[in-house]
Amino acid sequence: MDILLQDNLGYDVWEVEDIPNNTISSIWILGKSYKYEELERIRDMVMSILWCTYRKAFPPLGSSQYTSDKGFGCMLRCGQMLLAEALKRVHLGSFTWSRDTKDKIYLSIVNRFEDNKNAPYGIHQIGTMGQDSGKNIGEWFSPNVIAQVLKKLVRLDESSNLVVHVALDHQVATEEILELQDTSEWKPILIIIPLRLGLNEVNPIYIDGLKKCLELKETLGIIGGRPNQALYFIGYVGDDILYLDPHTCQRSGTVGNKENQTEIEFDETYHQRFAGRMTFSSMDPSIAVSFICKTRHDFNNLIEQLSKKDDKTPLFEVIQSRAIPWTASSSMASSRDLEQDLTEICGGQSHDDFEEVRKEEGSEDEFEIIE
Repeated sequence: MDILLQDNLGYDVWEVEDIPNNTISSIWILGKSYKYEELERIRDMVMSILWCTYRKAFPPLGSSQYTSDKGFGCMLRCGQMLLAEALKRVHLGSFTWSRDTKDKIYLSIVNRFEDNKNAPYGIHQIGTMGQDSGKNIGEWFSPNVIAQVLKKLVRLDESSNLVVHVALDHQVATEEILELQDTSEWKPILIIIPLRLGLNEVNPIYIDGLKKCLELKETLGIIGGRPNQALYFIGYVGDDILYLDPHTCQRSGTVGNKENQTEIEFDETYHQRFAGRMTFSSMDPSIAVSFICKTRHDFNNLIEQLSKKDDKTPLFEVIQSRAIPWTASSSMASSRDLEQDLTEICGGQSHDDFEEVRKEEGSEDEFEIIE
């Protein structure tokens, strides 16, 4: 049953019971464990996560007439929440938001996600980067596509002090990640791992693996959702997963430096006191798990935890390096012989014909690489 409450900002809200009443299960939020008796701490934790939602009345996106992303921008907003949490973790460490917060670093992070053309992680930049990669304004992004777009945007923003690695093919190759560290000083790294955990729904054998990911101290949660509805998953309790929902359309504006009442109130639109809750089995199988390694020690610890063999059905594989892909150019004679054999066996279809079929079969955007 929904309950009418008044939250700590003084607003009446209908609470969907996100935390089961008097549950004895541990409540996990972004790698931290709580008990029901710590409900206020849980509320503070949830409210300190930047809540990015649909917005309206902002400048048109690109050359389109869209002045709101309602109806198509939910995965874009989930990507924003993930990246904002990464920047908070890197630049603010342990952080608790309140209505009076005027921390300059915090405000700078919020400014970077506002709905204007100059914000490096605003929806205008995300939309433009998506267009450059073949996604038209108004088209829905998969978890992998938003991960690739975020990687490119972070690369353009040196002040982020962050690098992003998107691990494909259900493999985390440690050498690929370490190659991104091109200086003697460790640079914080955001690792995003797009996964497909079933056909139409999450296979139950992977639920324990999802829980483990949400328990690790390096976790930044999971972007995914229900079918056709993106959500940002931040934790779990029992057999239910907790999330922030971007499907609220709010006005656009700026938090500035919180120097007036309008800016103070706008800052409040980035914070939600209550999480949503749903069963793991209700998740869409297309997701992306994420981790932040602020130090080399964090990275070593994460790899150690992910490499443990206690999971019978791991979500992904941790490897040192990827195998060098086989190429027919390694032997021109063998290549010609192989192509001739394939052509004869398959009724005259050439190697090029098979290459086109392979590309079409593997073209689902959940697994595409955006250059």
